[in-house]
Amino acid sequence: MKLLNIRSVGLSLSLEKGLPLGSGLGSSAASAAAAAVAVNELFGGKLDSRELVLAGLESEAKVSGYHADNIAPAIMGGFVLIRSYDPLELMRLEFPADKELLFVLVSPEFEAPTKKMRAALPLEIAMPHHVWNCSQAGALVASILGGDLAGLGKALSSDKIVEPKRAPLIPGMEGVKKAALEAGAFGCTISGAGPTAVAVVEGEERGEEVGKRMVEAFRREGNLESVAMVKRLDRIGARLVSSVAR
Repeated sequence: MKLLNIRSVGLSLSLEKGLPLGSGLGSSAASAAAAAVAVNELFGGKLDSRELVLAGLESEAKVSGYHADNIAPAIMGGFVLIRSYDPLELMRLEFPADKELLFVLVSPEFEAPTKKMRAALPLEIAMPHHVWNCSQAGALVASILGGDLAGLGKALSSDKIVEPKRAPLIPGMEGVKKAALEAGAFGCTISGAGPTAVAVVEGEERGEEVGKRMVEAFRREGNLESVAMVKRLDRIGARLVSSVAR
């Protein structure tokens, strides 16, 4: 509302969300993105995507911290690299239009509070691990731009800083990752702070099989029930679907 320079109007929003809370799927960012786009459309659609991200950042800051990891791609679609926060610099990474990218998302019945998962991260990082992860980040960007699914999955699966600390806190996670790779996924890791596991696949049939194996692994290795979804990369981001005249 501040960015729209509207001071004299109050709004009440009602959200119907299909994402579970505390799942590592960016639930709070989904709410912030929906609200920002809806309010912007209501008042004439004057804000561009960067301004919408700024608005969403303020909302995210009150819930999960001031970061654009989720809100930027939720609004802009596809992959977004946050180069800087001061000033805010966003770089959209275009995955080739002629290639398909699917994600298998498996959410177990287990709570992994973001605060707890962040507390598990090391305060200091060994130089070799820092160099390694920087290399994987570069490989990830190159793979996205080149449409290299195998390279993308490999980079996603090669974290030596965050995943090794968080995976032991999610029952069965290591077995789930192994099951996904054995079933043909290009890569698998923890989605956000967890507990959802995400795998990279090509084709819905392969995705369904990978999801089935991951669900079985959560049950076998972690004694947890879980739900699998296969989702395509959304290249558009948050948008107005329909409106009702009052």
